[in-house]
Amino acid sequence: KPVIREFGNIKPTRFGPRFVEEREPLVDVMEEDDEVVVIAELPGVEKEDIDLRCDGHELIISVDTERRKYYKQLELPAEVDPSSARASYKNGVLEVKLKKVRPERKGERIKVE
Repeated sequence: KPVIREFGNIKPTRFGPRFVEEREPLVDVMEEDDEVVVIAELPGVEKEDIDLRCDGHELIISVDTERRKYYKQLELPAEVDPSSARASYKNGVLEVKLKKVRPERKGERIKVE
């Protein structure tokens, strides 16, 4: 029996393969010392058509135009500050840089006598 794996815009379901309109862009996620960098290939769209959303743990990239539809939901490798996000789009490549949240030390300092 053949096995259907997720590829491009074909998603496996228990009822057989399902075709979805959105394509999943090729994405690379890199974790650096103080930031997370996401690079996505989104050819054939204008930067105004790109919708980016981040909650600190996930990044959602979506494009919904008549000609092209892309959707990708990414779990980020570290907690980030969404308000620090910087995004650029050039020649079909989207680059998003997000600053990592520094974990705060919890608890109260105890003096050793």
